Amino acid sequence: MAELFALFFAAIFVNNFVLSRFLGICPFFGVSKRVETSVGMGMAVIFVMTLASVITWLLQAFFLDLLGLGYLQTITFILVIASLVQLVELAVQKISPTLYKALGIFLPLITTNCAILGLALLNISPDIFVPASGSYNLLQSIVHALGAGVGFTLALVMLAGIREHLDNLELPKPLAGVPIALISAGILALAFSGFVL
Repeated sequence: MAELFALFFAAIFVNNFVLSRFLGICPFFGVSKRVETSVGMGMAVIFVMTLASVITWLLQAFFLDLLGLGYLQTITFILVIASLVQLVELAVQKISPTLYKALGIFLPLITTNCAILGLALLNISPDIFVPASGSYNLLQSIVHALGAGVGFTLALVMLAGIREHLDNLELPKPLAGVPIALISAGILALAFSGFVL
């Protein structure tokens, strides 16, 4: 149990997909202008990450590995993620049209969010630098996905809160907009690096 808690909190703070691994940067900057849209995007990413981890783990264990089709891993995972994103897009459009309009193009872009594909691949091979180092079991993959999704959402909402606050300040013209967002993200990444021993 302690190992699962460690995996969960490490995925949120130490190995944060955005601030430590630098995956999912496009939606991180694209959707972090308003806190409300950041929360919606974060919930969608948590759902897709968790479900994609379960499905890709099962496909890897009971289909690709058994049939010796490991070389189809990446394309199989991309198809799974794209299908899940379509499902989420339809659900958000039906449940909350306002959130659907606010997320705009960034909701379908979850398909190309490298954090989700990266997570699925890391669940199969957590230590990519040590060949045949084993993989997470199904429960560990789910916990890792939840932690990664929560970490992504935390980083997204924190940057959105900072950007909303900065919109109310008078900044020098060269710093306004994207430059101050990049500086803020860099400071956030430095703060999260403090969780590493």
